[in-house]
Amino acid sequence: MRYIFIASIFISSLTSCHKTPPQSQGSVAAVMDTVISRLYANVPEAQFAKIDDAFMRQFVTDAERHVLATRYQYFTVNVPVTVSIMRDKGQPVVPFWLEPAGFAKTTMEVTNEEYTYEVWQKDFPAGQVELGINGFDKHRPVYFVSVAPQDKTAKLVLSDVYPGYPVDTLRVGAFTYHDWSGLVITKVPEALQGQALFTTVRGRAREAHVVDAFRKTQFPSHAEPDQVLLTWSASPQTSIDVQWRTAPAVTQGEVKYWIEGTTDTLTTKASRNQIQDRMLFNDRYVNRFTAQLTNLRAGTHYGYRVGAGLGWSTVRSFQTEPAKTKDFTYVWFGDTHCFPDSGKLVSLADKNNKDAAFYSIAGDIVSTGLNRDDWDHLFGYSHDVFSCKPLMPVPGNHDRQDGLGAQLYYDLFSLPKNGPRGVDTESSYAFEYGNALFIMIDATSEVDAHTPWIEEKLANTKATWKFVMFHFPPYNFEEPYLDIQQAWVPLFDKYHVDMVLGGHIHYYMRSNPMFAGKVVDNFGKGTVYAISISIPSHHEAMTPEPYAVKQYDSGYFYQRMEIHDKSLTYTAVDSEGAVKDTFTIRK
Repeated sequence: MRYIFIASIFISSLTSCHKTPPQSQGSVAAVMDTVISRLYANVPEAQFAKIDDAFMRQFVTDAERHVLATRYQYFTVNVPVTVSIMRDKGQPVVPFWLEPAGFAKTTMEVTNEEYTYEVWQKDFPAGQVELGINGFDKHRPVYFVSVAPQDKTAKLVLSDVYPGYPVDTLRVGAFTYHDWSGLVITKVPEALQGQALFTTVRGRAREAHVVDAFRKTQFPSHAEPDQVLLTWSASPQTSIDVQWRTAPAVTQGEVKYWIEGTTDTLTTKASRNQIQDRMLFNDRYVNRFTAQLTNLRAGTHYGYRVGAGLGWSTVRSFQTEPAKTKDFTYVWFGDTHCFPDSGKLVSLADKNNKDAAFYSIAGDIVSTGLNRDDWDHLFGYSHDVFSCKPLMPVPGNHDRQDGLGAQLYYDLFSLPKNGPRGVDTESSYAFEYGNALFIMIDATSEVDAHTPWIEEKLANTKATWKFVMFHFPPYNFEEPYLDIQQAWVPLFDKYHVDMVLGGHIHYYMRSNPMFAGKVVDNFGKGTVYAISISIPSHHEAMTPEPYAVKQYDSGYFYQRMEIHDKSLTYTAVDSEGAVKDTFTIRK
C-alpha cells in the first residue's frame, strides 16, 4: 500500500502503530483496566447492561478522565496549527471531552462512500496536541484528524506521534482506515484540502468500549486443564505441540507422555501466557500453556495428559507421522465461526474419519477473533476433537478485526515460524506431511509480501502433492480477488499446485482444473479451486460460474482428502453425512 506524504510536512519520529505511551503520564489501556476492575468490584452484574455514557462520565475519577481526554492520540507541532476532527454524524453521543477541550463544531462536512463526518476545530499553539477517546461506545467509524499551520507559509513539523500510523494527505481518494483501505474519501471542503491526515484503524473504538460491551463465556476456565489442543511447529514425524488452558491461579504446567503399551513416562515443562479479556466479566483472565514434545518416534502412538499438582486432564492420545509415508488422510473445513452447528460438524467428521492425520480450517475460525469467549466456543463445541488430531489453521478476516491484529490466534496456536518476511510470524507458514506440501497463507496480510515466499516454497519442494490454503478465494461468483489472481495464480500454474482451498464466501464450490483463469481438460494441466462453509448458510444471489463443477447455495460441509501415493480422492460431506461431491486425481 502506498502512502502519499505532504511536501511541507516532515515526520521526525514516525513510530509503529504499537508504540506505547509514557507510563508516567498514564495510558488509556491502563486507565480502562483500572476502571473495569473497580466497576466489577462495585457494580452488580445485573446492572452491566444499563451502563451508558452518562454513567461512565460520573464513574471515572478526575485523574482517569484527564487521561481519557488527552492520551488517546497526541503529537507535537513546531508552529501554531488548526486541528480538525472528523466525527461520524451517525455516532449518537459526542465524546465527553470534545467541547470542554475547546473544539467547536463547524458547518463543514467530509464524506466517504459510507459515512458523513462533521468537522470540529480548535487552534493550538506550537507544542503538544492531546486528544481523547472516541467514546465509551464501540462506534467503529472512529474520528480521524487533520492538521494545518495557521500561517499557510509555515513549514509544519510533526514529532512524537502516537499511535504512529502513517500520515497521508486529506484529499478526495484518500483512505482513513487501514483495516478498510478501499473506503476512500469522496468529498473534502476546499478549506481542508491538502492538510496532514492522520490515518487510523476502526479498532480504536474498542480501547474504551464499555457501553453494551460486557460478555459472559459459556465455558469459563477452571483449575483443571481444558481446551487441550495439538498443533505442529516442527516435524510431524518427531514432534508435536500441546496447548491447554487453566484458571489464572494455576501458574505451572507440564505434559506427561509415553509410548502406548509401555510404562516409561517422559515429562516436558510448558511455558505460560496470561490472557486478558477485560470485558469477559465471568472469566477475565486465563492462563494458556504451550509445550513442544520433541525427539518422538515416527509412526508411533503416544498417550499423554497435561496439568500440574492436583489438576490433570484425562488421558489423550496422538500418533506421529510415519516415516516415508505416502498414504494418509486429512480433513479440512471452511468457515467454522465457532457455532454449535460447526461443532457438530467437527464431531461428525471425527466420527467418520478416524484415519485422519490432522485437520485444517480455511480462516474465520471464529466470528470475532478479539473476543476470547468466541474461542471458548470453538473448543467447547468441538468436544476435544483437536486434542487427539492436530489442527493446522489459517486466519480469516473475522479472526483479525478492525486493524487490531490477531493476537488471540497467536496466543492459542503454536505453528511453524517459517513464513515470509514482513508478515506476522505463524500467520503464514508451510509444512510437509507424507508426500505433500501445504502452504498456509494469511490472505488478510499484504498479498505482495507473500509472492516471493510462495514461489520459493513451490520451487524447492519435491512433494508429489501441493496444496495451498487461504481464506479469500480467487475465483467465486461474488467477489473475485484480482490482486490474488494476478500475484499468486501464475505461481500455482507454473508449479502445478493441485488444489487451492478457501472459504469466506458462504457457499460451496469446486472448480474444474484451471490454468491461467481458464478451464482445462484434465487435472494434470491445471489447479482445482474449492470453497467450503462449515456453518448453515443460504446464498439467494448465487449465480452460475462457468468454471464450477459443483455449487451449493445452502448447506454446510467438511472435506476428506485421502492420498495413496499418486492418487487423491476428494470427498465433500454435508452435515447429515451425505456425500455431496467427490472426484479422484491420479498422477
